Amino acid sequence: MAVHRVLQTLHARIGALAPWRARGLAFVLGFAAVFAMPPLYQIYLLIPAFSGLLWLVAGASSRWRAFVVGWWFGAGFFTAGLYWVSFALLVDAAKFAWLVPFAVFGFAFGLGLFGAVAAWCVRAVPSGLAGRALLLAAMWVFLEWVRAWLFTGFPWNPLGSVWAFSDTFMQGASVVGVFGMSLLAALLATLPGALTATPPETKRLGLILNAGVLVVVAGAWLGGQQRLAAATDTTVPDVRLRLVQPNIPQAQKWRPELREGHMMNQVTLAVAPPIAGDPKPTHVIWAETSAPFFIGTHKPWLRLVGASTPSGGLTLLGAPRVVAGALADGATLNVANSLLAIDDVGQVTATYDKFHLVPFGEYVPLQDWLPLERITQGLGSFVAGPGPTTLDLKGLPPVSPLICYEIIFPGQVTDQQNRAQWILNLTNDGWYGRTAGPHQHFVSARLRAVEEGLPVVRVAGTGISGIIDAYGRVMQRLELDEKSFIDGDLPLPSQNLTVFAQFGNTVPLALVILVALGGVIVARRSTV
Repeated sequence: MAVHRVLQTLHARIGALAPWRARGLAFVLGFAAVFAMPPLYQIYLLIPAFSGLLWLVAGASSRWRAFVVGWWFGAGFFTAGLYWVSFALLVDAAKFAWLVPFAVFGFAFGLGLFGAVAAWCVRAVPSGLAGRALLLAAMWVFLEWVRAWLFTGFPWNPLGSVWAFSDTFMQGASVVGVFGMSLLAALLATLPGALTATPPETKRLGLILNAGVLVVVAGAWLGGQQRLAAATDTTVPDVRLRLVQPNIPQAQKWRPELREGHMMNQVTLAVAPPIAGDPKPTHVIWAETSAPFFIGTHKPWLRLVGASTPSGGLTLLGAPRVVAGALADGATLNVANSLLAIDDVGQVTATYDKFHLVPFGEYVPLQDWLPLERITQGLGSFVAGPGPTTLDLKGLPPVSPLICYEIIFPGQVTDQQNRAQWILNLTNDGWYGRTAGPHQHFVSARLRAVEEGLPVVRVAGTGISGIIDAYGRVMQRLELDEKSFIDGDLPLPSQNLTVFAQFGNTVPLALVILVALGGVIVARRSTV
């Protein structure tokens, strides 16, 4: 009872805040919610953050004020969640440092509009904390899904990533995907705010809903335990991978006078003897743009890479690739961010072109209207490949290659018509330093492994590199700023096709709609 009175007092005080104080508190709550994300996992902070947002929205005197409160909450959330983006602008500080405050707060308040829309929708239904709590959870996750495709998409930091602190809890993503796990986290965070309702029947409903979510959490844990109990450590026979992480600082990566040294460092790591007693690698994998030039047409370097490739195997590396000749003006080239497979005689046997390009990094949105240039080095325009594909490479099971942040898109990482048996993610997180960004990126790879039931091999230029099995478990790993290599076996896919792999985001979206409808129904029947 004492706890209930404290919660009611907090609710009353928050609901009575002046508009400018409410906005400031909303920003702080959104900021605090990010501490629940990787790599900190302070999940308990979601409850005061989202329950506080619920009370702020319920106390808003109009839908517009609720919209503004949600906007400030979203701005706080994305300021803390995406601060690391500014580090990319400091790689060439003389040219781009002036953009840092515009990037941080412009990005935050732009994406914060998703929070504003969620709050407006919640305030639009009749009064009732329990119903509004359900609707807030559903709308937040629905808008996460919208964020995954609107304006090419940017589904960074979905709430479901908070469960990555536990291999057991992560397994729920094999059924409902990360958005389904986001819904569970959102319900766990918003429904405690409904416990301050005063009429007995509404208070009982809040207790029932909170108890129900706890039962679901317990069920997710038990289901995760069961799935992990069926997991095996079996690996693909006759395949031994070497992951090369050279730890080249981004500011030095594209300097022409350092190119030869960078390449030789990677060749040295590729041919280094394995740890005593370990088998020799059959395939070597370098990171995204590990060859910072058009190696596909540079025969001397192709021969050298071929000489460092295991006999009968392949070296897989990232490099820019010319996919068309000179444009009409003769000044620029169409270039793809590509993966190349090079055999032991220096022949390129297969290629893959990145299809999901990074805004402002690989292309400038609305370039005809925005007087900006992309922040990555090089001339010409990056062009997109055709989409997810499956490559058949010598000595390897069929693979779905992905470059950089292509791994963050749930349900968009494999060719559904020609299913791969593993996912290869080449990336370069050197832009973001020792920030939360690379850790969050790595968690995205783990979540895709669980969703698809496929192992993920991730090779990053400066870290984090690793081999992840089909259950999201990290088998081997290199940390940020390590110059080294990993030799490891390739895990097998899970024995059965996951529910998510079969139905994609259909299941979590159906759950979101059901919760949203439940929220509207409950709100209409409430008197609070």
